[in-house]
Amino acid sequence: MTTTLRQRPAAVKLTERAEARVAELMSKAPEGAIGVKLSTPRRGCSGLAYSVDYVTAANPMDERIETPGGTFFVDGASVLYLIGSTMDWVEDDFAAGFVFENPNAKGACGCGESFTV
Repeated sequence: MTTTLRQRPAAVKLTERAEARVAELMSKAPEGAIGVKLSTPRRGCSGLAYSVDYVTAANPMDERIETPGGTFFVDGASVLYLIGSTMDWVEDDFAAGFVFENPNAKGACGCGESFTV
């Protein structure tokens, strides 16, 4: 009997617009950047916030997602808060930024800066 392993789905799904934004960020990345990383540091009224930053070294605990424009990392300590989430890039006349649809979020602060699980 042969055992086959199926690939585990990524913790976070990136829309095409989010992938394009990652590609744009990587095209302007500072020297030594190897990708972009999503984490959920403790801050804001509700406790956790989304943070996207350049990364210069791979952490073996982080989830690694290969996108057409570059490597996207999800902080290993944040994965449980983000499983099943979708990350999008939204621009309009007044604002631009990453937007998250997170099925694990049980609430958010009034300004939308932070969330709770």
